[in-house]
Amino acid sequence: MLSAGVSALALVLSACSGGGIQGGGGGTGFVAGSDGIATVKKGERDTAPKLSGKTIHGDELDVASAYQGKIVVLNVWGSWCPPCRAEAANFVKVSKDLAGQDVQFVGINTRDTSTRPAQAFEEEFKVTYPSLYDPTGKLLLRFEKGTLNPQLIPSTIVVDREGKLAARAQKPLTEELLRKMLKPILAEK
Repeated sequence: MLSAGVSALALVLSACSGGGIQGGGGGTGFVAGSDGIATVKKGERDTAPKLSGKTIHGDELDVASAYQGKIVVLNVWGSWCPPCRAEAANFVKVSKDLAGQDVQFVGINTRDTSTRPAQAFEEEFKVTYPSLYDPTGKLLLRFEKGTLNPQLIPSTIVVDREGKLAARAQKPLTEELLRKMLKPILAEK
């Protein structure tokens, strides 16, 4: 059963493309906008899964406890993924700009067979926020079906201050789209 799940995840995540999956409706509770950003109204959001483990630098990180009360921007990426490389500078810039507003960026590095290429990626793009190392996609499998789960690489998920899944994009993000995705969640009290 686990093998079938991992195989299905690998098939879905093998996309690494510039496009995204549109979705919503059908009882999922989220609506995808014309910009490819899916959102869920406050009060209808699912709880984010427990995301913890070693970072690409070998440190332990438990996202929920380390960043409780903050907005968390999760970016699923791989060093081998051209769209991930294209969006990296946008994430670095926005993460620095929002650092004083209780927003924490966290990467989830997947499908890199060792941490060396991931560390080189972070050095090249001057990434200062942590990235969990998830070479086999086990962390990604923690997102429940029907929630704002990552289905492509790159994917970006925003977790609100209450630890709930608020928004998702399944395509590389420009700085403008990343800011647009975060704006309504930043405005929430």
